[in-house]
Amino acid sequence: MALDELKSAVPDFAKDLKLNLGSVIGNSDLPQQQLWGTVLACAIASRSPKVLRELEPEAKANLSAEAYTAAKSAAAVMAMNNVFYRTRHLLSDPEYGTLRAGLRMNVIGNPGVEKVDFELWSLAVSAINGCGQCLDSHEQVLRKAGVDRETIQDAVKVASVIQAVGVTLDAEAVLAEQ
Repeated sequence: MALDELKSAVPDFAKDLKLNLGSVIGNSDLPQQQLWGTVLACAIASRSPKVLRELEPEAKANLSAEAYTAAKSAAAVMAMNNVFYRTRHLLSDPEYGTLRAGLRMNVIGNPGVEKVDFELWSLAVSAINGCGQCLDSHEQVLRKAGVDRETIQDAVKVASVIQAVGVTLDAEAVLAEQ
């Protein structure tokens, strides 16, 4: 199992990450499609080759072809949107918020899976990328669709642990090269 290999790669000083990785993925209350779509989208968003290599095969095995593609689409479109909307929010000139975005993001309207799943994956990626405006937007859509706070928090926990594991493993790889 790739999850076990990833956990074994986590150094002893980051034992909490190893334990959290096992619990947020191995003991998640999220339905399989929501869980593994979140895992895949977050593994991509983490930018860690090791994390993506280890988690992608298991995600692919647990997702339909449509969900697999949609999770990758969520990571892709949010990589763009998180930079764009975070920048508009951070600029002190409020006029930028009134300008038309002019960016294509059709996949959000027709992701090929349940909209709730895609929104959850987009929220998790937005957590990694640190876009408060996108986090608020996706959280509101999810809450209006009846998704409870615990489900949203579970996706954010997956995002936070995957990101932390990626940062840790990538740093260790660089240090091992010295």
